[in-house]
Amino acid sequence: MTMSRTTARRVKLTICYTLVAILSFLFFVPFFWMVRSALMDTAQLFRYPIQIFPNPIVWENIPNALQSQPFALFFRNTFILVIANVAGVVITSSMAGYAFSRLAWRGKKLLFYALLSTMMIPGFITLIPTFLIWTNLGAHNTWIPLIVPSWLGGTAFSVFLSRQFFLTIPRELDEAALIDGASQWKIFWVILMPLLRPVLAVLAIFTFMGTWNDLINPLIYLTDQRLFTLSLALARFRGPFATQWDFLMAASAIVTLPMVVVFFVFQRYFIEGITLTGIKA
Repeated sequence: MTMSRTTARRVKLTICYTLVAILSFLFFVPFFWMVRSALMDTAQLFRYPIQIFPNPIVWENIPNALQSQPFALFFRNTFILVIANVAGVVITSSMAGYAFSRLAWRGKKLLFYALLSTMMIPGFITLIPTFLIWTNLGAHNTWIPLIVPSWLGGTAFSVFLSRQFFLTIPRELDEAALIDGASQWKIFWVILMPLLRPVLAVLAIFTFMGTWNDLINPLIYLTDQRLFTLSLALARFRGPFATQWDFLMAASAIVTLPMVVVFFVFQRYFIEGITLTGIKA
């Protein structure tokens, strides 16, 4: 009996690791293909049969791609938007999550379920009405539509994630602080916020990646090149009649690198935040 259980466990682990290895390979292929294409010239990219590795390696693609557009300006713009959005989502989503999980007020559950229902609405449905609202407010060709929504609670998912994590924290901490005379704000900011680091890391990573990769919003709101982001810079390599694939792949590899670094640096907090966040009602 012991041997059979041990054998069954080994079989399950073998199957699990095999599936993980296959999925890891499938996810790695696009990244490898991008880096490989970034180091090829146009002739190598369209050679048949397909050339797997660049030969010779065209290192000049990277500096030439970065010099073809003001990437320093675009990096700065994107970095400013990332910092503003990450700060807004982390602060306001945690405040909303605290209100939905720790405070008692009339209509709390109804409003929370209404908030969750907005997750079922595709973003493209509200794209035109939102654009018209910001245009009528005079915010077109500014960063306001790209930043302000993050300071109004972020997204429904970020509020939901914050609330779920707050529900895992014992209420005895709040009660002990109230007995000592602490206000609700002090309980939230001094006692509970330090415990929220795992989920805040998750929100920061999601917001960072969403802002860094966002193309639709900058595309419809920005017309001044001085305000452009990296996603718009990459889109400019594609013209109506031709695409600079070698420069596009080289620039994409450089733009992708910060996201890879951020994920691996905060990977432990990311996994911890996802694991500890339950689905309590």
